[in-house]
Amino acid sequence: MGKGSHSAAPNAIGYQHQTWWALVELLQTGASRPDAALSLELYDDVAWEQAGTATELLQVKHHIGEHRSLTDTATDVWRTLKVWMDEASPSDPAGPALALVTTETAAQGTAVAALCPHSRDEAEAKRLLEHVARTSTAQLTEKARAQFLGLGEADRLTFVSRIRVIDRSPHIQDVAAQVKERLHWALPPGHEDLFLAMVWRWWDETALALLQGVQRGVDVGDAQAAIADIRDQFTRENLPTLVELADVNAGELEQTYRMHPFVQQMHWVAYPPRNLQKAIVDYYRAYTHSVRWLEEDLIGATELTRFENELVDEWEREFEWMIDTLDQDADDDAKKTAGKQLLRQLLGQTSLAVRSRYNDPFFARGQRHMLADTGKIGWHADFETRIAELLKVAT
Repeated sequence: MGKGSHSAAPNAIGYQHQTWWALVELLQTGASRPDAALSLELYDDVAWEQAGTATELLQVKHHIGEHRSLTDTATDVWRTLKVWMDEASPSDPAGPALALVTTETAAQGTAVAALCPHSRDEAEAKRLLEHVARTSTAQLTEKARAQFLGLGEADRLTFVSRIRVIDRSPHIQDVAAQVKERLHWALPPGHEDLFLAMVWRWWDETALALLQGVQRGVDVGDAQAAIADIRDQFTRENLPTLVELADVNAGELEQTYRMHPFVQQMHWVAYPPRNLQKAIVDYYRAYTHSVRWLEEDLIGATELTRFENELVDEWEREFEWMIDTLDQDADDDAKKTAGKQLLRQLLGQTSLAVRSRYNDPFFARGQRHMLADTGKIGWHADFETRIAELLKVAT
């Protein structure tokens, strides 16, 4: 679609901004309400609840361009008021707090300015809104203005007293900087961008679950624990998992790696097809992590080599036991069976880890396949001869 008047881009940006800004809200005010939970599109654009009851509703408005002026006649204002009059029991003094969060700037001398924290005057805000409700002729706000005037005098004041306006909210392109600022205490030196990317991934997955209704809200404590867990992956005893299983297309990888030596090695011992496909995924993830960890300076080549040597040593011990149990005149079927058992046994081993607290099993499994790919280890009793033929190199 071109840049015509019916472009959906502003609305799409607005929805994305609402989702991203919710993370700012979570980080910004979550510490002051540790027992609360934040939701998306449940009670309002964004909302806080405690013990299953909404305590604050937030309408989030984004406008492309520089901070524009927000006045009392703005459609945003009256649409927001109508949502709250319809959904938030405007006459109830014990109802949830109401916040209009906008990238625009509240114009001086307006009701919206009188509802900003730094210049709050609820009586003046009520008076100015009543004036606009009576004098404006805008058709788009007509129903909302009539509904506002239909509230009793005391109810209008109660309603207005629950409202606050947060103007000059950051634009969508500035939200990431806001999140970074609020997470400054957790940034791992030298890995700030990777850490923030992992936080954003966690939040995007959480936000999707909230929007799909899979998850009702995100508890402040759970959010703090999730971010702390991400930060913990950057300690000397741990490492971050950067490629999740859900990121991988197993079918495509199978086609890409089907002729690799480590795959051929598994064919030589008749490894089951579905487990072979999973092994290819392990190989890809382990290889990708090795490269990215090195690129991000999260691990050194010496440390990876030491881990590989430990895996080779473990394999040497078990491979010799396998050979020792085979008869001298064992046929290929017996060798296949023994090799398959060895492969299954070693892939199930979880005692060896690249770091003491990094225990995601895919990495050790994938590293074994990487070693098998170079011919350093194998499963079939005659793998060395077959690898030499496969790679056309002398043994």
